[in-house]
Amino acid sequence: MKNVLSSKASRAQPPTFDDVRAAAERIAGGVHRTPVATSATLDRLVGASFHFKCENLQKAGAFKSRGAVNTVRSLPEEEAERGVLTHSSGNHGAALARAARLRGIPAWVVMPEGAPRVKREAVAGYGAEIVSCAPTQESRETTAERVLQETGAAFVHPYDDPRVIAGQGTAALELLEDVSDLDLLLVPVGGGGLAAGSALAASGLAPGCRVVAVEPAGADDTWRSFQAGKRQPLGTVRTIADGLRTRVGVRTFPILKRLLDDVVTVDDEAIVHAMRWIWERMKLVVEPSGAVPLAAVLDGRVEVAGRKVGVILSGGNVDLDALPW
Repeated sequence: MKNVLSSKASRAQPPTFDDVRAAAERIAGGVHRTPVATSATLDRLVGASFHFKCENLQKAGAFKSRGAVNTVRSLPEEEAERGVLTHSSGNHGAALARAARLRGIPAWVVMPEGAPRVKREAVAGYGAEIVSCAPTQESRETTAERVLQETGAAFVHPYDDPRVIAGQGTAALELLEDVSDLDLLLVPVGGGGLAAGSALAASGLAPGCRVVAVEPAGADDTWRSFQAGKRQPLGTVRTIADGLRTRVGVRTFPILKRLLDDVVTVDDEAIVHAMRWIWERMKLVVEPSGAVPLAAVLDGRVEVAGRKVGVILSGGNVDLDALPW
């Protein structure tokens, strides 16, 4: 977004731990407080104690409902009545469509051609108007800008919005409230909304807990940005984890740079293996993006032996006609 959207975003203040706390109160009743699952098999396998925050069981099937509900409930009435708009490959679009329906306002979602069928159907099912675009970031943004000019809707960025970041952070906040003394928190990262919100939550509630973000090797701009100390271009994206194919945000990256302990990457083979492991051993349906943190464990990318580990399973919206095995 080069003009209207970027100018609005530039005035937004960075979110804080207090914003995450406030978001938790604001979204109450609008999202699930998702359960925490464990696996004795995994604990024995790697010699650690694991606690999985099941955002795959969240409303609309992913953690995205948290940021969407927080944002929509934050809108002044005059702004809300014009509706909301976003661009999304699916999960954020469905979450925003649902949040808009809860408030009784219209929603428009710009979706790239080729987005998973199950995610397009979810967006439409919640009543949003889908506007198709080419599968590039530039096309998403220019199409969303056009729809914004036509409708006057409030643009809600999928991840680079303080209200969204604060809302996403409530997943980690709940996990840290339910499971005390975590040594390590593993979270997937694409644009960085969930990772940044999780880091904010940990900084305020469990400052001794290390927070590590895990990213597909085929979309490794966050890892490269973390190493360089400044945002790097996304480059060519090749990963099965469709929810993590976005560039780390202008607003999320400073939070990640300041609060993350590390960023690691995993290849698609490891992601598919972890996804199947969760399905078979834990009986939980997760999408590839949601399996990325466990992939880092099973692939030996993070040291977990002897530690109490929290893992956020970010979503479960899978196209059952296109499983990767």
